[in-house]
Amino acid sequence: MGTAVAMHLARAGNDTVLWASEFDRRVLPDLIEQRRHPALPEHLPESLSVLGDEQLEAAADGIEIAIMGAHSGGARTLARIVIEGSGPPPIVLGVAKGLEPKTGKRMSEVYSEEVGHDRVVAMGGPCLAPELAQGAPSAVVMASSDPASMKAVAEAFRTPWFETAETDDVAGVEYCTVAKNVAAIGMGILDGLAKVGSSEYRNAKAALFAQAVREMVELVEALGGRAETVFGLAGLGDALVTSLGGRNRLYGELIGEGADPGRALDDLTRRGMTVEGVEAAREVRRLSREHGLRLPFHGQLEAILFDGAPGPSILECMKG
Repeated sequence: MGTAVAMHLARAGNDTVLWASEFDRRVLPDLIEQRRHPALPEHLPESLSVLGDEQLEAAADGIEIAIMGAHSGGARTLARIVIEGSGPPPIVLGVAKGLEPKTGKRMSEVYSEEVGHDRVVAMGGPCLAPELAQGAPSAVVMASSDPASMKAVAEAFRTPWFETAETDDVAGVEYCTVAKNVAAIGMGILDGLAKVGSSEYRNAKAALFAQAVREMVELVEALGGRAETVFGLAGLGDALVTSLGGRNRLYGELIGEGADPGRALDDLTRRGMTVEGVEAAREVRRLSREHGLRLPFHGQLEAILFDGAPGPSILECMKG
């Protein structure tokens, strides 16, 4: 996603540098020599500069916006490295989705702690990396408690083919990015059941998707967010696109076909795929218990992932 974002910003006319940290050494030769990321369909724009981990000082020189593309587990480390290697702390945009594994903190909270200011923006919404790299039409929402930073980031991204909405509901946007991956696993399970069964489960999929969104509203409101955020790009929009394709939906599909959740996760991990929805499901379980919430869809999904319940039991939560 970090590479796809950099490609978009360069095409939009921004002076953009794609910096690969030490954790990106595997793909750095492709980025420099082939001018493309092996997981993306398009070559890098000519105007996009690519620098390696030993060139952080050059990459961070005079930057106005630092975009953090590491997954939630590595977000704090990346922020610390970048800020220590830059000059005056820039605006920070986080494109990682999820909560920090050990602390349960939202990404904006992690970044604020590391950079020492609140000029932090969170991005949510339906924005798949391959389509962004291709320049396909997309729309996202930028969330921040600092209006000036939010507008600066939104303007940098906005093009005729890429729309950016703005909101101050940071908690709502960031908790939507957690729950949407859980919903995608559930939808994937139904796709897997359809592949091995006699029904396509379209009715059930629509009903359970609606239930997942209702429960997302309940969860987000309990955590300080707003229902309108869930019904917008960050919630409904992102949950839909993630449920139509991607790693979390694929993981669910394997379970629906009969695979053991642990083995399926190990297999995808060996293939270089990070399934954020598994840790997200743990977080939703924790948060729902802390706030006394009854979330049948999420509860049944967690039973499948962690407690040995069979994949077809996802249909039981339709009873409420």
